[in-house]
Amino acid sequence: MWETYLVLSALLLILTILPKIPSPHWIFRFPDFGKIQITYFTIITFAVGFIIEKTEYFWYLQGLLLAMIIYHGITLIKYTPLYKVKKHPQTKNSSKKYHFISANVYQFNTDFEKFIQLINKNKPEIFLTMESNGDWEKALQVLEKDYPYQHKVTLENTYGMHFYSKIKIEESKTHYFVADDIPSIEAHLKTEDGFEFVFFGVHPPPPSPTEEETSKERDGDILSVAKRVTEIKKPVIVVGDFNNVAWSKSSILFRKTSHLIDPRVGHDFVSTFHAKYRLFRFPIDLMFHSEDIFIKDLKTLENFGSDHLPVYCEFFIDHHNDDQEERVEEADSEEKAEAEEMIEEGKEEDGERDAVVTED
Repeated sequence: MWETYLVLSALLLILTILPKIPSPHWIFRFPDFGKIQITYFTIITFAVGFIIEKTEYFWYLQGLLLAMIIYHGITLIKYTPLYKVKKHPQTKNSSKKYHFISANVYQFNTDFEKFIQLINKNKPEIFLTMESNGDWEKALQVLEKDYPYQHKVTLENTYGMHFYSKIKIEESKTHYFVADDIPSIEAHLKTEDGFEFVFFGVHPPPPSPTEEETSKERDGDILSVAKRVTEIKKPVIVVGDFNNVAWSKSSILFRKTSHLIDPRVGHDFVSTFHAKYRLFRFPIDLMFHSEDIFIKDLKTLENFGSDHLPVYCEFFIDHHNDDQEERVEEADSEEKAEAEEMIEEGKEEDGERDAVVTED
């Protein structure tokens, strides 16, 4: 029992330290994804420590485990209701409430009807699909009567992306910020009551042993979006499968350089992947918004056969409410320079992806 406790303590310490090492290799970036699970296992190991036979090193190890619990807890508590943030009611100057669904559909998931039923049940004004290929585009044609405005990027490499809207799209474009096979969608929308906003859909590649060896393309892509956001003078929403967590260094840098707000703060983790394994589920489908976008609800919906749960959001726009200004963080000169460097590294990285991907 003592040996198991010792091994677990050492492993948890290693997983805590690895993300602090400034290397883009997936080995150092991946433990960030599991911070919630690492914290749970650290708490369990700490509790188990009190029922095993104590040695002269026992209290040192318990102190180390307690320090790790506090270290992780300081970060994670911000993404729970225990961290209080001000709620913002609608006023006469606000837009009406709008809704969107963001879903990584999993390219090889053929349960199209289940996703269509999800859309028909929740009736969002806009929705975004990721990993949507030609088969998904064909299946979703039945929704085009209700969603007359679309922007489609049909790819077979698991990075296809489709955007559907009941709200008028005045202008839209596809960006390929770091690679010619990794798209981002930028759509400028105008509501019937005259409110304008910009919707970004993103899906950068993950650092992992089976995909990209480093996080360079992922980080370069999302920071390129952040740079583009600062050029826009309208309210902005950025949504998608970031293949990243909100507390990682690159996510924090994204937030600071884009001047956008993370709605998970004071709310919930909103964990989405893997849809089938609740205990090993990471919050990697993220959302950020500008200060005049106000979030009323943010949650996951039921599984429709994908490996990701869909994200559902209810929001409104209010140009006359400055209450969220204090939540906007800005990057200093050193952080801006670091972001530029990461963008260039992302562009230089040569990701090896097939144009057509088949399921293993």
